[in-house]
Amino acid sequence: MFVPFSVSDFIDRAVQVYGDRTGVFDEPDQPAPSLGELTFRELGELAKRQAAHLDALGVAPGERVAVVSHNSARLLASFFGVSGYGRVLVPVNFRLRPDEVQFIVEHSGAKVLYVDPELDDALRDVRAEHRFVLGDDEHLFAAEGAEPQPWEHDESATATINYTSGTTARPKGVQITHRNIWTNAVTFALHAGVTDRDVYLHTLPQFHANGWGMPFAMTGMGVPHVILRKVDGAEILRRVEKHGVTVMCAAPAVAAAVLEAAQTWEGEIPGRDKVRIIMAGAPPPTKTVMRVQEELGWEFIQIYGLTETSPLLTVNRTRAEWDDLPAEERAQKLVRAGAPAIGVTLKIDAPSEEDGDHATGEVLARSNVVLEGYWDQPEESATALRDGWFHTGDGGEIGEDGYLTISDRKKDVIITGGENVSSIEVEDVLFSHPAVAEVAVIGVPDEKWGETIKALVVLAAGETATEADLIAWCKERAAGYKAPTSVEIRDELARTATGKLQKFKLRAPYWEGRSRQVN
Repeated sequence: MFVPFSVSDFIDRAVQVYGDRTGVFDEPDQPAPSLGELTFRELGELAKRQAAHLDALGVAPGERVAVVSHNSARLLASFFGVSGYGRVLVPVNFRLRPDEVQFIVEHSGAKVLYVDPELDDALRDVRAEHRFVLGDDEHLFAAEGAEPQPWEHDESATATINYTSGTTARPKGVQITHRNIWTNAVTFALHAGVTDRDVYLHTLPQFHANGWGMPFAMTGMGVPHVILRKVDGAEILRRVEKHGVTVMCAAPAVAAAVLEAAQTWEGEIPGRDKVRIIMAGAPPPTKTVMRVQEELGWEFIQIYGLTETSPLLTVNRTRAEWDDLPAEERAQKLVRAGAPAIGVTLKIDAPSEEDGDHATGEVLARSNVVLEGYWDQPEESATALRDGWFHTGDGGEIGEDGYLTISDRKKDVIITGGENVSSIEVEDVLFSHPAVAEVAVIGVPDEKWGETIKALVVLAAGETATEADLIAWCKERAAGYKAPTSVEIRDELARTATGKLQKFKLRAPYWEGRSRQVN
């Protein structure tokens, strides 16, 4: 028997099995009216009403619906109200500038745009055929009891398009299918040991790789969602204490914020011996792993993946064989990317001559979590999926025990605070400054953010510009997190005989003494 997978499988089970359980604790402090506490049945009804409203607008299955929002119950419902009924959800990074959001809306062909009320004024010129402000529920949802038109499930259909910065100046739209989402959610929940006794805190942006699939996995397992709108270390501890949180996902910068807040927390740290924090975005320092385990008493789990892989490729969780190891040695094992998740095959491609003498090979992956392709970019899709493997753009090594270690980044992407930044995009912005003749943008190690953006700049003859000038220039023309945190003025930039920048050489001094070229 063949029954096609669908995003709706997760909400359907939650409604049937856990209908009367509180499924969502919406963010209480937000510009839209908070939805408060919702049962899973109420969450399912909200999704139905949203789908029925899209029916009334004439939005057909396969058409795109974009949403720009901080974490919220309404965004959570949209994963099911949009994708669960055959449309394509386009979750957009709320940190982007209006022109960047406009590009995504236009490139995806979104027929509907939902905007967070806090962003409404800033995005007033970003338009689609239908535009709504989240919280204006009278115009977002059909009347109570409305039944949407049924959708014949197609697991190969695109469920979401997630835009990610890559090696091009403009972001690429990653097409994630229902099959991708289903496989990722189920295997992620299995590896994380999720049960209906868990409580999940949304410390991770829901737009980011679909919240790593947790909106689906946790819903299907009947796990209550605690919505956190904005990251704050002390507030995370308060939510853990109030709701009995047991699971959260985060970039290393979030763990740093919690560790800082824990220094002034009065009483026992909440969640000790109960919370599992799943981290990705950049390999954290060994010291951070030890501090999470010792100071917070939380279990540390590391994963590795990309938006293009839904995202789970590897998992690194303490195993029985490590129980008797000293804490530091155990932490050193946990900072590796991890072992392949069930259904994932990895291999390392040979490095090219251009990569340099000490470069590692590229990590390649095969799995049912790998993207369908890049939206409306067939050449980019063919390049990424050539020879039957997904080319991650990350350099790494697979040890004798099967564990992957990421040691280098082949593509020009900097991961800062868990966000991908295209170095080419930042270079384009800096090149537009009249004083800049040459520029190379690289990632350098940073204790808090994993990596930060550094610009190496050669000024045009007779021109002057300060570090502050160039940073301000970038902030005026791109999202704030894409701006360099430091700028170094140089007389020249090292190039090959053919004029190509050798970024591995430019990065080398800043990574000296480190075994990996990522942080």
